Order: sequence, then structure tokens, then C-alpha cells
Amino acid sequence: MQKSVHRLLALLGLVLAFSLVAASCGNDDDDGAAPAATEAPAAATEAPAATEAPEATVSLVQDGGTLQAVLDRGHVLCGSRDDVPGFALLNADGEYEGFDIDMCRVVAAAIFGDANAVEIVPVTSAERFTALAAGQFEVMNRNTTWTATRDGTEGANFLFTTYYDGQGLMVPASTGFTTLEDLEDANICVSTGTTTELNLTAVFAARGIPFNPVTFEGFDTLVPAYEEGQCEAMTADSSVLGVFKFEIEGKGGADQHIMAELISKEPLGTVVRDGDTEWAQVVNWATMATVQAWEFGLDSSNIGSYDGTDPNILNFLGRDGFDPGLGLPTDFAINVVEQVGNYEEIFNRYPQLGVLAGSVNDLWSNGGLMYVPPYR
Repeated sequence: MQKSVHRLLALLGLVLAFSLVAASCGNDDDDGAAPAATEAPAAATEAPAATEAPEATVSLVQDGGTLQAVLDRGHVLCGSRDDVPGFALLNADGEYEGFDIDMCRVVAAAIFGDANAVEIVPVTSAERFTALAAGQFEVMNRNTTWTATRDGTEGANFLFTTYYDGQGLMVPASTGFTTLEDLEDANICVSTGTTTELNLTAVFAARGIPFNPVTFEGFDTLVPAYEEGQCEAMTADSSVLGVFKFEIEGKGGADQHIMAELISKEPLGTVVRDGDTEWAQVVNWATMATVQAWEFGLDSSNIGSYDGTDPNILNFLGRDGFDPGLGLPTDFAINVVEQVGNYEEIFNRYPQLGVLAGSVNDLWSNGGLMYVPPYR
């Protein structure tokens, strides 16, 4: 009897404990501490359909199946732009060309053995991360700066840096302006929805220099406005300023002066969606192959005919069946370099980008920052 009472009391205590736990969980719900996913702001629920990731895309990323989806489609979708000569431009023949476009073609050459198996999807600065997350393209090469906030909040995975840059300002040479302080109360043309706009605001505020930002969606409207005198200065990555200085002066426009001071670091490179390691490594190693070939002295004219005995190069070319398990054909590097070129060839194809030799974008062995992991 005494044992039965003890058992009954133990059972009652257990029930009471479970009741307290349940009540505690119920109080969290009553306090309104709903998960963040259920508290989406109104703007998110009103976003256009193009910005909402379809179920298939979400499932695809979670399942790690981007590579297979691209293979099944037969071509890569690459987000870029169409308004910056040297980087990404829709030319008079209706074809995309530029450094970033070639980096898109590199991925297609690596996967399909065909650099033309790519479709360029033009996207604005303000919409690029939403479009990437929504599955409108699998790769993005679009003068996009790698920052901590973008890495942490945009659902984006930043891969190898293909171009090291920094933000500068350009003014008509006739103004005589040489320092940021000369731009007090000036109108400054800047692309909206970019780190460029944020950097400009932060640096001028820190220096106590008042100015008036004049914002534009893209350079196709920004540059004409600058040339027409709507702004005393324009700001962009220094490489882009060099491009437009080249363009403006080349067609007989006013001489331009790019100020010596850079106001930021701008590592630009390839971006993919978070959540698919296999796809990220495919794109990353395809891109890095252009630098590795350059380091090995291999270019579009000789990579396919290499007959040496360097074991590192033989591995890189996929000879003797070497396969590091990246999900790429073993001879992908040959296809990339023969069809698109090594990094040096791609860079020098576009004189608007400046001089490669001796710059930060030169090989590490030449004092630059281009350095890739060993292919072994």
C-alpha cells in the first residue's frame, strides 16, 4: 500500500512537471515572441513576383542541386549589367562584352566545354541580390563589392575576388578640384542602392563635408547627367571612373581629373546563392583556373599542347585521370583557357581597365594580390 502511494505521488509529480513545461511554452506564445519568419514586414509581402524565390528554387538550394539543374537546362544564367565599357556592356551588335561577361563565360566553359552556353541576365544594382536569391540566375558577375553585411544578410556567397578596386571621385579638370574638401556643398552623381552611395555618405559625414547626392539607377543615365553639368563630381570604383574618363575624353569631351584619394576598399568578384557548397566550389575553381593558368605560363595558345612533365601542371590539365572531386570535367581548365583565356589575357582584352602589370591585380609573384590555392 505504501509503495502504491509513493508511485501515485511520483506519477502526480511527473504530470505536474509536464504541465509546468507546457505552460511555460504557452507563455512564450502569449507574449507575442513569434518566430521572425512570421513577422515579415509589409514591404516583403508586397514585393513583385519576380523578387520572390519560387518554391523550386528554395528546394533546389536546400537540396544542393544547382549544378544538376544547370546541366539539365544546358546553359548557365549569369547576372550582370549592360552599361560599363570594359566590365559589362551591351555593344552596338547586341552582344555582351567585358571582363565580367568573360568571367560568366568561364563558368560555362568549365561546365559544358562551351563558353557560349551562358545567358546574361541584366540586373540593376538595387535588385541584384533579390534577383539572385529568387533564382533568376545562378552566378553574378556585376562589379559587386564583398562586404560583411552583404555576406551576412543577403543570402549571398562571395567567392574569389577577380578585381581589387577602391572608390574614387572624378571632376572636370577645369574645376581645379583636387581634394574632398573642394567638394563642399557640391552635387555628386552616384549610383543608388550601392556601397558607393553608403561610402560617400559615411566618408563625407566623418570629414564634416556637406554635399548633395544626386542618385541614378545606372551609369547609362548617371554619366550623361554628369557630362551635362548636373553634378560637379561623380563617384564610383576607380576602375569605372577610368573607363568613363577614357570614354568622355575619347569622344572629344572635357578633360577629366580623377582625384588621387581613394575612400574605400572594393574587392569585386563572383557571387552565388548561399546554401549549395557543390555549386560554389564549381564556380570558384572555374574562376580561379584563369589565374592558375597564368601562373603556370599557360594561355589560350599553348594550354592544349602542353607536353612537359611538371606534375602540378599535369594535374591541372587533368592528365593521367587526376580528378580532385570538384564536380567538373577533369579537362575543364583547358576548355576555360582555350575558349576564354587566362586572367592576364582576359584583363588585357579591355584597355579601359587600366594597366595590369605592377597593379594590385597582378600575380602574387609579381607583387600583386592574385593568389589561388594549389591544384593538387
